[in-house]
Amino acid sequence: MAFHATILTLYPEMFPGPLGVSLAGRALERGDAVIETRQIRDFGRGKHRAVDDTPAGGGAGMVLRADVLADAIDASSPAGDTRPRLLMSPRGRPLTQGFVRDLAAGEGALIVCGRFEGIDERIIEGRGLVEVSIGDYVLSGGEIAAMVLLDAVIRLLPGVMGNDLSGIHESFETPLLEHPHYTRPAEWEGRVIPPVLSSGDHGAVERWRRAEAERITRERRPDLIERDPE
Repeated sequence: MAFHATILTLYPEMFPGPLGVSLAGRALERGDAVIETRQIRDFGRGKHRAVDDTPAGGGAGMVLRADVLADAIDASSPAGDTRPRLLMSPRGRPLTQGFVRDLAAGEGALIVCGRFEGIDERIIEGRGLVEVSIGDYVLSGGEIAAMVLLDAVIRLLPGVMGNDLSGIHESFETPLLEHPHYTRPAEWEGRVIPPVLSSGDHGAVERWRRAEAERITRERRPDLIERDPE
């Protein structure tokens, strides 16, 4: 069964964007994944299909209306649709590799891409949206964040990477960051490949990779070391 993502957005023309090339693009071509966009403005109110209004209590900017988004969600995720409903939001739960793996093991997701100052809080509870953040910064809208999430998920679908073992030793698949990689030439600008990698001793290679992963993690993300059970 294909992973089916439904994207609610004011800018459907942004998709598939970078998801249309490389691993994700080939997955879409084969039908391993499906990305469907729905224009939120199709559910807007009045002659001009209004989707937003001024913030209750005053303030700058505009807020996407709960009734408009509810209609868009209900039309895109009818009764019986068990896919998670996600809202790309800087205040959401961090997007982690574990969460990505859980999504990749499922049927797909409905993803709401916010704009303006945000969306009416009532729709989050009323339609069970899970807020997801790709980092501690603010984007113009949720579309790019949705692309990041989908790229991370699609590459983990069976067969997409060709060799399913490719993802086992990547950063964040364990509590350690990934070890360094090398390839030919053996020497470049006076820098040589560590001799252990050419030794043929697989045990020594694995020990070197583990030690390098620990060193890099300790230097760059010491917070991750505390999570490592080994």
